Amino acid sequence: MAEQDDELELESIAQEGEEELYEHYRVTTDRGQEPLRIDKFLFNRLINISRNRIQNAADAGCILVHGKPVKSSYKIKPFDEISVVLPYKPMKFDLKPEAIPLTILFEDEDLLVVNKPPGLVVHPGLGNYSGTLVNALLYHFQGLPAPKDEPFRPGLVHRIDKFTSGILVVAKQEYAMTHLAKQFFDHSIQRKYIALVWGEFDEPQGTIIGNIARHERFRKMFAVYPPGGEIGKHAITHYRVLESFGYTSLIECQLETGRTHQIRVHMQHIGHPIFNDDTYGGNRIVKGTVYTKYKQFVDNCFDLIPRQALHARSLGFVHPRSGEHLYFETPMPEDMQAAVDKWRAYAQQLKQNGNV
Repeated sequence: MAEQDDELELESIAQEGEEELYEHYRVTTDRGQEPLRIDKFLFNRLINISRNRIQNAADAGCILVHGKPVKSSYKIKPFDEISVVLPYKPMKFDLKPEAIPLTILFEDEDLLVVNKPPGLVVHPGLGNYSGTLVNALLYHFQGLPAPKDEPFRPGLVHRIDKFTSGILVVAKQEYAMTHLAKQFFDHSIQRKYIALVWGEFDEPQGTIIGNIARHERFRKMFAVYPPGGEIGKHAITHYRVLESFGYTSLIECQLETGRTHQIRVHMQHIGHPIFNDDTYGGNRIVKGTVYTKYKQFVDNCFDLIPRQALHARSLGFVHPRSGEHLYFETPMPEDMQAAVDKWRAYAQQLKQNGNV
């Protein structure tokens, strides 16, 4: 029973991580391959993928042959190298709409952009079917005129942690979902996070490259493994220092990839865990003095932001239907701003006292 409970808990963790939600398939046709429509070929080859999903993927430019997009009617040939990007199918849980407040930054018939508060789970998981962003979206969709082709349903192509705040884009129909998934796969999505981390940096900016996979000993955590190795998924995080506060720093992180807990794991890996991140060691004093007064100051900051100090500040992407480039940016939420202001005042006091 304990092993089963552990599996359920791991499933719950997986539902909460910062992560891109798409599948990538690669297929090379055989030497003797006869001409056949590519949508029919993929329908026969890919398990549990409907022909409609395949055709949607082709319409969105997500089926490529030798690196170039093709239509559903393309006739495959011997040695064709086929690449397909598909979003994960929307959940089929029996979910109930819930009147949870939403901060909507943008909405049209294809998608919406929301500013998620800290503490809200994005995606329902085992044992956690209520009180999520998806429940809130279902309630919101009830009040909208129903589209002609298919009902509104929340389509997630990425998600952020329960205790991370910030911007998420949600697709309403499969075409938009597939188109956005391709942008995430191509790394053309512009995503920037802002984080308060422990320590000061020797350089004003840098890049962290390292595979990410579950920790070998502590299965609730993730860890960094050698880039290019067999363990984990390739991950790249760029960071830039915005302000230094003596023993902490405010940084901006730009993602090239979207792996579970990526920023949190990468920053811990280089010795700068995110402030008050209780999974990766940021909820203790990592840098600073041993004086009781300093410890009390840090505890007060922890009280101001009882979560990891990480905010998905901006998101830019191309609209699936109009082709327009959309960009959204939000300020830090109040709890994180309060902690940053307190550290800023502390750094100024240190400077006045000649300690920096």
